[in-house]
Amino acid sequence: MDLLIVAVAGLLAIAGATQLSDRVKVAPALLLLGLGIVVGFLPVVPAIEVEPEIILEGVLPPLLYATAVSISTINFRRELAPVAVLAVLLVAVSAAVIGAVLTLVVPSLSLAWAVAMGAVLSPTDAVAISIARRLGVSQRIITVLEGEGLLNDATALVVLSSAVAAATAGTVTVAGVVGDFATAVLVALVVGWAVGELTLHLRARITDASVDTVVSFTIPFLAALPAEHLGGSGLVAAVVAGLVTGHRSPRLLPPDHRIAGQETWHTVELVLEGFIFLVMGLQLFGIVEEVSAAGPSMTTAVWLAVLAGGLTVAVRAAVVAPMLAWLRRRAERHATRWEKMSEPVQAFERRCQAIAHGEVPEDMQIPWDPHRRGVRRRLKRALRLHHLPVSSERTQRRASAAVNRIRRRGADMEYYRDEPLGLREGAVIVWAGMRGAVTLAAAQTLPASAPNRPFLLLVAVLVAAGSLVIQGLTLPWMVKVVRPSMEGPADEEERGELVRLLVTAAREVVAERGEGPTVLPSRQLVPAPGEVVGHDAADRDARIVHKANGEYVVSTALAAERWKDPQARHHDLVSARATALDVVRAQREALLDAGELGLYSAGSVEYVLKYLDYEEIMLTSQPG
Repeated sequence: MDLLIVAVAGLLAIAGATQLSDRVKVAPALLLLGLGIVVGFLPVVPAIEVEPEIILEGVLPPLLYATAVSISTINFRRELAPVAVLAVLLVAVSAAVIGAVLTLVVPSLSLAWAVAMGAVLSPTDAVAISIARRLGVSQRIITVLEGEGLLNDATALVVLSSAVAAATAGTVTVAGVVGDFATAVLVALVVGWAVGELTLHLRARITDASVDTVVSFTIPFLAALPAEHLGGSGLVAAVVAGLVTGHRSPRLLPPDHRIAGQETWHTVELVLEGFIFLVMGLQLFGIVEEVSAAGPSMTTAVWLAVLAGGLTVAVRAAVVAPMLAWLRRRAERHATRWEKMSEPVQAFERRCQAIAHGEVPEDMQIPWDPHRRGVRRRLKRALRLHHLPVSSERTQRRASAAVNRIRRRGADMEYYRDEPLGLREGAVIVWAGMRGAVTLAAAQTLPASAPNRPFLLLVAVLVAAGSLVIQGLTLPWMVKVVRPSMEGPADEEERGELVRLLVTAAREVVAERGEGPTVLPSRQLVPAPGEVVGHDAADRDARIVHKANGEYVVSTALAAERWKDPQARHHDLVSARATALDVVRAQREALLDAGELGLYSAGSVEYVLKYLDYEEIMLTSQPG
């Protein structure tokens, strides 16, 4: 009964903090952290301790999975370089620097234990993402922070386990740490991808949206548990499964299943995040009590936490600054090279498009220019393949794939040009590197043999809580001062291109069905009262539908007379609905293809995709 009361109170606290956050302009995580600290220090509340396995194995996999499902995979691919720098290099450098400084200021702490403490303080928390998103910073900053938060936990935990092994056994080498990390990531990639693909094909056979949502709850654990058993990172496996699911589900799962799952997972994410920070605040009293009994003093813990917290920000800035310079030089170099190659690339694209449309004779189906340097080996291989008995369909598919690669590369160049990561954006990335739940959970995994374990745990909690409060509360001020690029509404040009894309897809469906103009889904092309709308000339009496001046014209009087016949009315409705469903599905495929190429912003693609999903749900739920 006591546990049930605590659970109900916790849920109400999470709901209240989320609802109150918009009014007080403070993130829900910070409100729950403060509430937990206040409640934890009440005399009637005993000291609370949560096993780290609950956080690492029970809370973080679904939380990271939920974030990975919702992230834009095309943007994640584009930002893979800065994400790798922040999630791998920054974590390793932070652990080494913080460990070296701690050995100097705390001589009783060996280098191995100090590096372990540095690994505990290295990973960032996802709470910064929600704060930054509310402030409206550009999607590129959000993607970098999301990608870092998804992957840096694995790096920190591998470094932590290696440092603990070195402190207890003294047999760890740098090569061994690198090998352990590579193994953990590779195993996680394979397991996460396999689980994501298999569960998607399983869920595609489920007909009930509620059942599909229940199955989705198991995916992060189906990925994490085998990966951990095989020596991989369970957290990375859950992330990979989430990326695969988010990328592939629009093509494989029905729209009502996806929408139901998104809403449910949003609630799960809200509860899990709230639980982490509430528990983090509640545990502070017990940790303070242990340190007061065993020492060193609280003052020492506070100033050591200030030093370690300052080091995390300084090291982050020292890594982010050269990273931005490298990214800028790389973008300029690629842009210059792309501009110099514009004419050959355009010629290559025209040849591929001609091949894809079957407009080139078979003896000319090699699009490469034989006079260009650097492609002779590729040309010889292509010519050898050309003389093999390859079907024209395969040749056209390969040409279409080549065109898509060119368009994707061009879209990437525009993305880097339109949303550069400069010093202003870098300042936000540095200041948004807050510590949180992973730091607390990782600190609790320190073995009992660690010197002054309660003291180290208190330092970790103070660093996490201090960074959340100080950086979390001042991040809005930082954004106002540095004025980074902000996320704005889709421009009119992009909206127009999306409309043309949808209209083109609809026309192709109508042309394939051999129909004249037809009734399209509601809120797309809805005829006004008395408006002339064409119908299928093959299925309707010529007296009702006829062509005048090249347009299909319907006689409203004869059409009304026809609709008095229930059988004819049912036939017309079924035909119109079938056409409308085909149109919506074709538009979704065209939108997803364009989204994978990066031709439109992720926000615009997501908005239109949800619009089409609701259209299909409405059409399929109508009575027959």
